Amino acid sequence: VNDALVIDFTKHLNSILDYDADAGTATVQPGLVLDNLNRHLKSDGWWYPVDVSTASRATLGGMAANNSCGSRSIRYGKMQDNVRALTAMTVDGTTRRFEYADTTQALDADMRTLARQEQNEITTRFPKVQRRVGGYNIDALLGDAPHIGHLLVGSEGTLALTKSIDLKLSPVLGTKTLGVCHFPTFYAAMDAAQYIVKLGPVAVELVDHNMIQLGRDIPQFRPVVESFVQGNPAALLLVEFAETPEENGKRLNELVELMGDLGFSWSDTNKATGGVFKVEDPAFQARIWGVRTQGLNIMMSMRSEGKPVSFVEDCAVPLEHLADFTSQLSDVFHKHGTDGTWYAHASVGLLHVRPVLNLRQDLGLRQMRAIAEEAFDLVAKFKGSHSGEHGDGIVRSEFHERMYGSKMIRIFETVKDRFDPDAVLNPGKITRSPKMDERAITRWPENYAPQTPDTVFDWTAWPGGLAGAVEMCNNNGACRKSVGGVMCPSFRVTGAEKDLTRGRANVLRLALTGQLGEDAFASDDMADAMALCVGCKACKSECPMSIDMAKMKTEVQSARAAKHGVAMREKLIAALPRMAPIASAFLPVSNLALKFGRLFGFDKTRRLPNFQKPYSGPETGDVLLFADTFNRHFDPETLHAAERVIAATGKTVGVMSVSGRPLCCGRTYLSTGQTDRAKQELQRTTDAFRAAQDAGKTIVGLEPSCTLMFRDEAVNLIPEWSEEHGAQILTFAEYIIQNPPAGLDMSGLDVLVHGHCHQKALGVAQHTVDAVKNVLGANAQMIDSSCCGMAGSFGYQSETAEVSREMAELSLAPTVRAAPKDTVVLADGFSCRCQIKDVTERKAMNLAILMDKALQDHVTNH
Repeated sequence: VNDALVIDFTKHLNSILDYDADAGTATVQPGLVLDNLNRHLKSDGWWYPVDVSTASRATLGGMAANNSCGSRSIRYGKMQDNVRALTAMTVDGTTRRFEYADTTQALDADMRTLARQEQNEITTRFPKVQRRVGGYNIDALLGDAPHIGHLLVGSEGTLALTKSIDLKLSPVLGTKTLGVCHFPTFYAAMDAAQYIVKLGPVAVELVDHNMIQLGRDIPQFRPVVESFVQGNPAALLLVEFAETPEENGKRLNELVELMGDLGFSWSDTNKATGGVFKVEDPAFQARIWGVRTQGLNIMMSMRSEGKPVSFVEDCAVPLEHLADFTSQLSDVFHKHGTDGTWYAHASVGLLHVRPVLNLRQDLGLRQMRAIAEEAFDLVAKFKGSHSGEHGDGIVRSEFHERMYGSKMIRIFETVKDRFDPDAVLNPGKITRSPKMDERAITRWPENYAPQTPDTVFDWTAWPGGLAGAVEMCNNNGACRKSVGGVMCPSFRVTGAEKDLTRGRANVLRLALTGQLGEDAFASDDMADAMALCVGCKACKSECPMSIDMAKMKTEVQSARAAKHGVAMREKLIAALPRMAPIASAFLPVSNLALKFGRLFGFDKTRRLPNFQKPYSGPETGDVLLFADTFNRHFDPETLHAAERVIAATGKTVGVMSVSGRPLCCGRTYLSTGQTDRAKQELQRTTDAFRAAQDAGKTIVGLEPSCTLMFRDEAVNLIPEWSEEHGAQILTFAEYIIQNPPAGLDMSGLDVLVHGHCHQKALGVAQHTVDAVKNVLGANAQMIDSSCCGMAGSFGYQSETAEVSREMAELSLAPTVRAAPKDTVVLADGFSCRCQIKDVTERKAMNLAILMDKALQDHVTNH
């Protein structure tokens, strides 16, 4: 974005300033995220209809700057059509409202005069398509209602700084129905779009075969893709109607008839010719749209040095030319030795196509230049727009003269110079831009050479190893979402870019490529960037690129431990599994010593858990408990309860150990950078587990972070340990679902479940809810919460204790406090239970405790 001061409006200027539910208007600050606005409006039946796919993090200010559109622009238009006015500050410090032109204002008068003088050039040169956002909207100053505010829309921060935006709202869409049109060829889908839009849909969105195949390869999307994609189509068009239920049904039937008339009608035995898959269930529709809105991220999930590159992805042409344009553009790609990925807005003739290029190489840059020039010539041939909704930036601004002619460039420069004579605001965008293929402004400058440090984990699945895995972050910003899921808890508290997955990935990338100086990977600055990462693993599952920042943080901690050693507090934390048996032998003294934790950097306001008489049990049985350090020494009743419940399933129960010594997953060592010690513990434990598995034993764990380590890190760290081995280490909920004790009944009981972050990341959190519902008959609901914030020792450390509490207060703590006193709170994670107790004074229990209570009630009553 140039060497400049970057202003982040999202941290402090993110409020709704005014809202009139009767008039359907709102005034918002530029840093407000679209999803947050629409959540506020929903209860009154309004929404802001510029529904960009990045709504979870797209700000209204950024959308206005780009003149964004969205999937349903065929009905609602673009930002320019839904902005009433803007209040902005110009470079001289003047703050004023920009709406309909006020010719008593010198600036307005000058712009109005310019537009009138150049009216013929403007009307001749600007393409007649809905999706044209290139250059400045000087045409907004023509006609009977000249609007200078609309000149600022789409100006990309080059003319003024927006302080607030007046929005025109729309009634929420009512009942919706979806027809998923399948096509045997890509050309056929593009040709059909012009006929489909005549049926009056609110959206017609393309999904191509690349997205379908990549979606099938990504576990997060595979079940949804398989549920609505019939056979192996070359392309899909998602056609949405939003009228009355009767009208929706009528139009959906008309769509089926139209597809038949076009030759695309399938039978139960022949899906190859194409056809329409009808979807009326709202939840099913939402899942399908979820795949479409993640289109770019699905495309970018390719693990190769070549990636789909954005530079001709914003072209829009009249619908009657769409099929020929896309066909000829594909020929351009093939001519230059590559292919493209396609998706997006077929309804308005705009497809986000990205040729796959390797921009690390000079060849890739030359290909990009050649493809851009030929692609934009095609756009001009078909009387389209080269910049349809994403804005110009550096990548398209240099082509304005090619598209609009030299006279229009002078007009754009006149606008820029009148607003910003010294080029202070976002210089080089829209006017006087650099060449789009200058290596210095790419992500890969001259002498870009990623380092290959010794690593803890095996990163060979990514080209380039660890650096390649880090480079998978494409800055899509999914980690900036503020609600839903877990990612990214530290950012949700601080609002700082450095405290989210993207920020950390960028720091890692710069460090690994020598752009932050020598030894940056193990530096204090790197440690600071990682300081608030709680290792929740949410990015592993929720980031579309599957950036595993927890593992990457471990690499940093390991490098720092090797270079700087390990601090005393971290040594104490890591040694807990070895020290706990000794401490448990001297309980009064050990618990007294805990009161002096602040001497080692633990927060004095936190209550460290007391050691208890440790759990012990027989070493043999049909089912063997993996008794982790935390439950064994701090909450042994959980293990006793699990033993009784498992025994009630008709199995004998023992506890895993080797020569009387408890087994350990090694996580405390791993989390403090002592990776060799962690591997030693993991090796010892996995050897014991494999022997037990070979003997036909079932192994069950109670603590999620310890149990699930054998499905994640252990698979990477221990050569003999496979995913199949890890899948056989069951969580308690999984065991109970597979082997339900008979006769347990807690119907009528309300249960709130807080899922441990690692349970969510590895897709097993729902098992606890299912066990409560299906085995106990109780009412169970998963709390929509991010990380509890305790995260092992994170919540006890003096420098992070307050951030830990703030994480809990995001949603978990308020939900628990609001629950009736007779509602049971379940949390399988030991640290989660400690956090809930600490911040809410409510006691949460492990699933095993609740199951045991149901068992005791059953015994008493029978």
